[in-house]
Amino acid sequence: MSLNLKERRNKAGTVLVATGEINSETSGTLLETLLPLVREGRPLRIDLTAVTYVSSAGLRTLLVVYREAQHAGVAVTLYGVSEEVRFVMSATGFLDFFETGEAAAAAGRARAAR
Repeated sequence: MSLNLKERRNKAGTVLVATGEINSETSGTLLETLLPLVREGRPLRIDLTAVTYVSSAGLRTLLVVYREAQHAGVAVTLYGVSEEVRFVMSATGFLDFFETGEAAAAAGRARAAR
């Protein structure tokens, strides 16, 4: 399966919508797309709602993006992480590196409740 990437920009930052699988064949394209977006310095949201599979190569790609974002001081948030992908990322410890949309929404609700 292939990976399709669509980029949207708004005042709050950039959203990259990924559809398909992130594996050894597609992770290079993902990296080539994400690194320039991180280097722009705008907040980046990666929508994984339609991603059905992430291999170890895909996890390495996300780790490279995370490290580049940390170095650049750019917030990267993952959205729509499926249960299958969440399980793989959690089991390998990769989920701890990223803020997820669900976590961001929960934090916002907690702030609003104060």
